[in-house]
Amino acid sequence: MPELPEVETTVRGLASVLEGRRLTSVEPRRADLRRVIPPDLRQRLAGARVIGLRRRAKYGLIDTDRGDTLIFHLGMSGRWRIDPESLGPHDHLVIETDEGRRLSLADPRRFGSLDLMLTEAVESWPPFRALGPEPLASDFTAKVLAVALERRIAPIKAMLLDQRIVAGLGNIYVCEALNMAHVAPTRAGGDLRLTELKRLVTAIRAILVSAIEAGGSTLRDYARPDGELGYFSKQFRVYGREGEACPCGGVVERRVDSGRSTFHCAACQH
Repeated sequence: MPELPEVETTVRGLASVLEGRRLTSVEPRRADLRRVIPPDLRQRLAGARVIGLRRRAKYGLIDTDRGDTLIFHLGMSGRWRIDPESLGPHDHLVIETDEGRRLSLADPRRFGSLDLMLTEAVESWPPFRALGPEPLASDFTAKVLAVALERRIAPIKAMLLDQRIVAGLGNIYVCEALNMAHVAPTRAGGDLRLTELKRLVTAIRAILVSAIEAGGSTLRDYARPDGELGYFSKQFRVYGREGEACPCGGVVERRVDSGRSTFHCAACQH
């Protein structure tokens, strides 16, 4: 599933084509993805001008001058394509701009979603109301994280994947950040000292920034809107590297927690 860096990369790629442009055509090519596509989506977006693009957690947001915001989630296999040579059966939304550009949202497995909200009401949208702070925002600090984890006995990895604790983190980047911070994924969240949480917050930010600069990670179907693949996977410290050397010289191990693979190094993560 595309995680925060992939969505951030996608939003930045879309901005280069959509920012300030008028949408001359908006065509949903099916009635639903993971859930029903708003039936008035075409009517409300066609003719509107895009005034901003942003990201919240793993969602992309496209703001228009009509006070509407299109919210998209890429699900398991979704990606935007810019100026595709042709449209296929998995291109479920097609947008054209006054500049003559075409964008399509392709989602073979249809686990993504499209929602349309009044811009002023976006923060009160149910999926957003319970979200924790953004990991790259100034309000995500070791002290804030300490409060959220206080007396929690669940493993720190599970806590970081909880979108109510911190928004947008997924399995790949949590594994990477825990390794960089030298924190075992099985440690109880409430047991981490403030010094360890400071290392962890720093590691989370560093990993995400590096991943965004690399265009995200190429896993299964992910590619940037321009069709280029993300290359952060070539920089993985531990993810997907079972049996290989950790940067510390130890050996990367793999365990399965709640159906998800956890990659870590027992030599340096305590």
